[in-house]
This record gives sequence, C-alpha cells and structure tokens, in this order.
Amino acid sequence: MAQTYHNFVAGKWVPARSGKTFESINPARKKEVLGIFPCSEAADVAQAVQAARREFRRWRLTPAPRRAEIMFRAAEIMVSRKEELAQIMTREMGKVLKESRGDVQEGIDMTYFIAGEGRRLYGETTPSELPDKFAMSIRVPVGVVAAITPWNFPLAIPTWKIVPALVSGNTVVFKPAEDTPLVATMLVQIFEEAGLPGGVLNLVHGFGEEAGAALVAHPGVDLVSFTGSCEVGQQVAVRCAQDFRRVSLEMGGKNAILIMEDADLDLAVEGAVWGACGTTGQRCTAASRLIVHKQVAREFTERFVSAVSRLRLGDGMKAETDVGPVINEAQLKRVDSYTQIARQEGASILCGGEVAVEGECAEGFFYKPTVFAQVTPLMRIAREEIFGPCPALLPVGSFEEALEVANSTSYGLSSAIYTRDVNRAFVAIQELAAGITYVNASTIGAEVHLPFGGICHTGNGHREGGKTVLDIFTEWKAVYVDYSGKLQKAQIDR
Repeated sequence: MAQTYHNFVAGKWVPARSGKTFESINPARKKEVLGIFPCSEAADVAQAVQAARREFRRWRLTPAPRRAEIMFRAAEIMVSRKEELAQIMTREMGKVLKESRGDVQEGIDMTYFIAGEGRRLYGETTPSELPDKFAMSIRVPVGVVAAITPWNFPLAIPTWKIVPALVSGNTVVFKPAEDTPLVATMLVQIFEEAGLPGGVLNLVHGFGEEAGAALVAHPGVDLVSFTGSCEVGQQVAVRCAQDFRRVSLEMGGKNAILIMEDADLDLAVEGAVWGACGTTGQRCTAASRLIVHKQVAREFTERFVSAVSRLRLGDGMKAETDVGPVINEAQLKRVDSYTQIARQEGASILCGGEVAVEGECAEGFFYKPTVFAQVTPLMRIAREEIFGPCPALLPVGSFEEALEVANSTSYGLSSAIYTRDVNRAFVAIQELAAGITYVNASTIGAEVHLPFGGICHTGNGHREGGKTVLDIFTEWKAVYVDYSGKLQKAQIDR
C-alpha cells in the first residue's frame, strides 16, 4: 500500500479539506504507485496563502544572514541525502539516475550560492546632488510569492525560486507539478528539518486547473513565479495583470544548434545527441533544431542518426539506460502526434518515430528517439515545442542563413554553435536571438551563478539564476537622509 502524504501549511502537515487525493506513479513502470497526495482546491490554497501572509512580517524582519543560515543548513541536508533524492526522482520523473543526481546537485549548488547572498543583497550608495544629504538604494521583499514549478527538474527549479525568495525575506506558497509531488514533499521536509519557521514555506499539492489557478488568482499573492508552458504562462500573466501583481515567467524553447562546415564533427554529434535526447528531450533548453551546413550535412547526419539509434531505452534506475520514459501518457501521445504531423508536412523519419512497446518498455511511457530530416523552417516540427527526443535537421548553405533560420522561431531561450572560427563564434554570440548561447557545447548545461531565461515567447524578461534572480524577488527602495537641518528642494535649489 502506497504511503499517503499531505500539504504543508503553517508548519503542519494537513490533508486537503475535500479529502480528495491523486496518485504519483513511476512513468517507467506505470503500475507502481509512489504515493498518494492531496488534491487541493481553492480553500486549501487560501489557507496556505493566509499562513504565508501572517508570517511575512516576522520573516522579513529576520536579519538576512539569519535567513541565509537556514538555507545553508538545507543545502547540507541535501548533500547528505543526495542519492536518496536522486533515486526517488528517477522513479517519479523517469530521467536516468545520473541526470537525477545532476538535478539534485544543481539544487544544492543554487541553495549554497543564494545562501551567500544573505550577507550581500547589495544596494547602492551614491553622492547626492545637494550638500549634507545622503542617498542610497536598498532591496526590500515583495511579500507572498507563489512558486509554481514543472516536473522535468523537480528539485532544481523549485530551489531556483524558493531559496532566493526566502533569502530576500518573502514567504512562499509552493505548488509543484502533479507529476512529481514526492520530490517536492522531500524538499519541503528538508527546509523544515533545517529550521525554517512554520508558515514561511507552505506546500499545496494538486492540479493546475484547481490549485494552480486558485493560487494565481488569490489577492493575497504578491508575485507569481511560474515555469511551464507558454499557453499556461500567458493565462498567468493576464490574470496577474488584472490586479497589477508581479509575475515572472519561464516558459518554452525551440533551441537550435548550428553545426558549421568547420565544426569538430565528433564533438558536434556528441553535443547534439546530449542536447536532443538528454532528459528524453524534456528540457526547455533541449536541442530540438539542428541547423547543419550543407558541406557537412551528409556526414553529420549519418553519424548523428547512428548515435541516436544506439541509445538504449529503459528504466532510468538501470545503469545501462541512456534514455528514460516521457512523463505520462498524455505527453506520450503528444510526442507521437508530432511524428504524424512531420509525415503530413513532408519530412522524413530517419530513425524512431513510434511508441516503444518492446520488453520492459511496454510497462511505461517510452518513445523511441526520433530524427526528422528534410525539414524546412516553416514546418510545425521546426516551430513548435515537442518536448520529446525528436530533433529536426535543417540544412543551410551559409553561416548567415544558419543565423536567419535559428532566429526564425517565436522562442528565444538557448542556442549553440559548433565552429573553429573564433570570429564567427563571436558574431553568433552577438546575433543569435536567445538568452543563452554556447560555443562548441550543447544547448543544455546552465550554471547557477549565471542568469537563466530567454526572450520572446520564452519569458517576460526576468532571469532566474545568478544574482539577477534577486531582481524578481525584491523591490528597490530609494532612501534619502538629509542632515542639513533645513528644507532642500532638490533640483529647484540648484
């Protein structure tokens, strides 16, 4: 019998008021139930927001270094439980174990890094234009933050949001994806063990249409930090705009790798396989478009298809597995539907292109890594995010055409170029319309101390990661101290 878990509100573990529940299952073995979780509704969300609201004043007045010390202790606990967290993640989300370890490590890295900001949270001092007057700017917390996170990085992405929000003095209501509630529960348990006061971090499980929508609409929420699809992100933005509340959106990508005629093809093939099929293609930074110079297109394609065809599908807990399942049945059907769309659009399928039902794959949601060829930039498979191991090959005749094709999408998250020409590399850095650019590396592999985010339909301009994340979770306040003993009228007195 699977264990039953609860929401975490005001420092207590409580069931949903309705008593409704849902199951978390292993996508590699869909009959395996990992836990039973509360199916929260608006009343549960309201309870969590009220708890966060009550605790906000006390928490924001806690000195930032003290807040950060709790985050540091949480990171230490994550280190001690890294393997346990990774194994649960693989069973709940499906990615291969080495990738789950990387996910946990990213959460550890982010927590350590942001804990250091507790002794900084820098503002600025600047000379005043008037005598006997002091001028500076400081950061102040926003208030109650709603952190709504996806299933593909069930520990790393929550730390990107929760840790900087807490260090900055905000309180949080955390709504994780319904596909990965167990990892989210374990993360909150770690913060509880680290000594976080009750009500500072609240956890509400449930589905987006109920719990998520209620959280976004709640007037007690001051900022919504959302990572997910463009469709839902647009709804979040519109709803928050109605109440003039802040919103941070990190959404999709249709990321391109440019393989130029002078590329190291061994390196480019390795990077393309990793970028396209790592995490079963279920990354917003996945390399879903491979833009290849015609001079090397044939050789690259042969090598790439051969490498993709050798990838081993299976349970991510097994050491020999290269590619795990997709997250659920709906996503499996979505990925397969794009193979049908590709055929209808005139693309060819060089490998894969079907649901995997052989052997143990029949027990889960597996899709064979697929390579699309004879693709043009206007095809849907070259424009829409599939979120599966299904890269498209697009041939080009020049570097300039490669840049044009790369920038022909409505997204702008990650990009990469393989070339030995340093001048060309710097032009690509300048011209690629994306928030991230890699040179001679794949489109995945962001580091926590640099900004993460994109342009166009990828987001609304904010950045997670690095110290820039503090700009989301704090407000700037300008402070003037006049010690002249008289009224000075700024520009008028000049």
